[in-house]
Amino acid sequence: MGFYKYLAETWKEGKYPELYRENLLNWRKEGAITKLEHPTRLDQARSVGYKAKQGFFVVRVKLPRGGRMRPQIRKGRRTKHFRRMKTLHMNYQWVAEGRAARKYHNCTVLNSYFLAKDGDYYWYEVILADPEIIKKYDEMKWILANQNKTQRGLTNAARRSRALLRKGKGHEKVRRSHPYK
Repeated sequence: MGFYKYLAETWKEGKYPELYRENLLNWRKEGAITKLEHPTRLDQARSVGYKAKQGFFVVRVKLPRGGRMRPQIRKGRRTKHFRRMKTLHMNYQWVAEGRAARKYHNCTVLNSYFLAKDGDYYWYEVILADPEIIKKYDEMKWILANQNKTQRGLTNAARRSRALLRKGKGHEKVRRSHPYK
């Protein structure tokens, strides 16, 4: 097995429970979006496009778990006011990418990966690239062409949420009939 295979083994659930619990306790105390010097899961980060070069950085995003409810309507007494459930049609990973993109609006979201979850929160790490610095690298010019991927629903998490990963015969009724909302 290679080095990254061993790294992936250490992150399997139940392998090191005391280390996992300690990480979660520390991450709960942090803010909603935390900029990191290095990715926490190097194997996952490398597999989704992270490079240890200038211009690339990683952000840890903390999302609260649970239903996404509309605020209760206080004025008027109509039947439509009793519907409070809100379904976003977006998975948590897509929401995390969007929040990171809004915080660092001058950077491009490359991809993201799941980090951990507990009863209260989900944690994702989002890989961002600074287009001004990326211009210098010839092999990274494709990033400049794909800016604002998160807002347009073109990242891998967004495409998975919109059921666009499978195409062709047998998958005609997988997609929703309406665009994401």
